[in-house]
Amino acid sequence: MSLRDAWIEKRLQTAGVNGNRNASKVERPENVSQMHYARLGVVTEEMQYVAKREKLSAELVRDEVARGRAIIPANIHHKNLEPMGIGVAFKCKINANIGNSATTSNISEELEKLHRAVHYGADTAMDLSTGGAIPEIRKAIIDASPVPIGTVPIYEALSRVRRTEDLSIELMLEVIEEQAEQGVDYMTIHAGVLREFLPMVRNRITGIVSRGGSLLAVWMSHHKKQNFLYEHFDEICKIFKKHDVSFSLGDGLRPGSIADASDEAQFAELKILGELTQKAWEHDVQVMIEGPGHIPMDQIELQVKKENELCYEAPFYTLGPLVTDIAPGYDHITSAIGAAMIGWHGASMLCYVTPKEHLGLPNADDVRQGVIAYKIAAHAADLARHRPGARDRDDALSYARFLFDWNKQFELSLDPETARAMHDETLPDDFYKDAKFCSMCGPKFCSMNQTHLAEANDGLDQQARQEKFVQLLAKVEK
Repeated sequence: MSLRDAWIEKRLQTAGVNGNRNASKVERPENVSQMHYARLGVVTEEMQYVAKREKLSAELVRDEVARGRAIIPANIHHKNLEPMGIGVAFKCKINANIGNSATTSNISEELEKLHRAVHYGADTAMDLSTGGAIPEIRKAIIDASPVPIGTVPIYEALSRVRRTEDLSIELMLEVIEEQAEQGVDYMTIHAGVLREFLPMVRNRITGIVSRGGSLLAVWMSHHKKQNFLYEHFDEICKIFKKHDVSFSLGDGLRPGSIADASDEAQFAELKILGELTQKAWEHDVQVMIEGPGHIPMDQIELQVKKENELCYEAPFYTLGPLVTDIAPGYDHITSAIGAAMIGWHGASMLCYVTPKEHLGLPNADDVRQGVIAYKIAAHAADLARHRPGARDRDDALSYARFLFDWNKQFELSLDPETARAMHDETLPDDFYKDAKFCSMCGPKFCSMNQTHLAEANDGLDQQARQEKFVQLLAKVEK
């Protein structure tokens, strides 16, 4: 039995019996979302699980979900999910994008990417597959994943038609329903890209860089009609609340270059996303808002302020942002700089960028590098926001470093294998795991070793530091 089987069954049974006097036929309630239960005052098992992970009270988690400032993406069909929360009151989370393309990759490769992402600390993953057996790949990913899985349904819809112009709301609703029944926890819906916004991108350098946004632009310009996702948003909400799928309202007009940042098109769409957020909340459907993109550092705080103002403090989920455009091959670094800053200012989840951004489909090692870069960014944001327990691991590693406990220093690092390999490259013998120096300074020039000697000259030992180290380890390893 999976972790959530009993939780979900109990809620469905209770709702069915309460809604059916004869209790002879238990029917699934119309709304099973975490927001719906939270607004009824119910603390679900998922909320309790998240509260324990976040070191917060379950009541606080419930209240944040009820007001829409946090979400728990937890489709009732994703039974092996280990629930997590996304919101400004919680630790900053990261997402890893995986999925194939029309030209490369298969199920086994995508499962390896998922494994790498989860192993190195991704909190969610998005399957962005655009070619081949999309439903089969997605099912394999959901079945294997303990973290929430997101998708962009328009990708699969496009794979079922000959031309972009052949897309329709009927097909989109069919795909959305199928993905919801399969267990997708959140979906990117580009409902804020309106026809009247398209002229606003004419003066941009890079136009529309969102795949979903560009597809809808082609459809609207061809048919001379409004975005069908916007016009049929209520119908999508009805599907979402039946399965507890969360909205990730897509930023189809996000800037794709520094020159295009914070322009009229970006903020016009953001205002519509706020309107749609309120509409989703009328259905008790959970929402997070996707954000840019390419933003210079001096405009990053503005992004969070505008999102909070226009989207009523719904969780902000941002791609980077990249703070410069000149480093293809290193955009996991250019974007992690922006990600740390926007997380500090209040973004709730950071979508990773890999070294392959703008260049090609990431492989498993690219995924690892992207996740590590973003774990650093998210953790730096948690430190800056003084979140509960955020500094414990830093302090423990610092004690390990000062006390020359090399093995603990490796274990406490985000990437123990790399830390150990770099140390052992020059000092591989086990003898050096107790040495009071590394190959950078050697025994005579190690400042920490010299501090030990100076304190010993004053009759002091390291017992107090050792005791604090042990106490911190107990907290970190809980």
